[in-house]
Amino acid sequence: MNGIEIRVGMADADIVGRDHRALQAAMDYVGNLGGGAVIIGPGVYRMENALHLRSNITVRGEGDRTVLRMADGFTSPLAADGDYGDTQAIVADPTGFRPGMGVMVTDERSGGFHTLVATIVAMEGNLLQLDGRHRNDYLMKRNAFASAAFPIISGRYVENVRLEGLTIDGNRGANALLNGCRGAGIYFHRAKGVTISACAVDSFNGDGISFQQSEDVHVLDCLCRHNAALGLHPGSGSQRPVLRGCRSLENGQIGLYFCWRVRHGVASHNELRGNGVTGLSIGHKDTDNLIEDNLIADNGVHGLLFRDELEPQGAHRNRVVGNTIQNNGNEREGYGIKIEGVTHDLVIRDNLIRDDRPAAARRQRFGIHVGAQASEIALEGNRFDGHMEQDVFWERS
Repeated sequence: MNGIEIRVGMADADIVGRDHRALQAAMDYVGNLGGGAVIIGPGVYRMENALHLRSNITVRGEGDRTVLRMADGFTSPLAADGDYGDTQAIVADPTGFRPGMGVMVTDERSGGFHTLVATIVAMEGNLLQLDGRHRNDYLMKRNAFASAAFPIISGRYVENVRLEGLTIDGNRGANALLNGCRGAGIYFHRAKGVTISACAVDSFNGDGISFQQSEDVHVLDCLCRHNAALGLHPGSGSQRPVLRGCRSLENGQIGLYFCWRVRHGVASHNELRGNGVTGLSIGHKDTDNLIEDNLIADNGVHGLLFRDELEPQGAHRNRVVGNTIQNNGNEREGYGIKIEGVTHDLVIRDNLIRDDRPAAARRQRFGIHVGAQASEIALEGNRFDGHMEQDVFWERS
């Protein structure tokens, strides 16, 4: 990628600073000139808002020496309903908010894409003026609130972007949960041609890396660890994603979550280990994907789950090849692979599926558990060992 190069750092840099404002100044300068590179030097940068990406830009750090750390959050109930399409939020307590800060507005029934994430552009008393419109009615009777929560790196409607060698510290314990449709440690929405390489996201109160409605996103050699929800989250119609060589470890729910309508993707050579529920989950219209040569181990219930969907929404025509799937489950249930719903035309070939712990410690009760409505499941050349009940169980209706 050609163009101007701007360096940001704590000292001896083109832009000297230690927070999101310095990073954004460099981003906007390079973006306004058509593209180039933003080089972020070593240090811990305090983020009170996202680094909002521009097209045709590489952002390069120095690995674990370049840390973007989310500031401590602040949350207040709304003092008046937030109406659909409005650009203002009236909060009960404005003391922790200030102009320039990123903010989430939602209520207990407005998750997913109905949550608003925006920037406070002005304040008057307890009124926050926002640069985005409410995406739902946020009602006081549904416990509506505003919170200083946002993705730490955000790329919306951008193209030809590369992130390299960045470390994200989500400061999970001091921030509100932000759902993965609207944010993550690293987040893209309706983006094209993105590469995220050798980046780490640790302890974000939400997902590690999420991209929604995006095309040709490559996530390579990244680490997602200790995030509250999902580690890696390709979702909402993202096409041709590649997730290769990543480690998704000890996240609260799922290591790698194929959300809805993720097609023609590749997940290969990843380590999905120790996640709270599932190593890799795939379901709603997620078709024609390749899951190959991954290590999927020590997850709370399932190694690999094909979710319960009706036939029009099933995860059909996926291939699961050459993976090691081991030691998943808990004292009540455990599966190497579980296939639910009206799912068909799967190829599951040449996988090692086992529980190799001492007999008393084994929890992966089934190697492959095929639900009663699944069909045309090709099992070829798989190896099994150490299951408490059955290597392959076919449920019959």
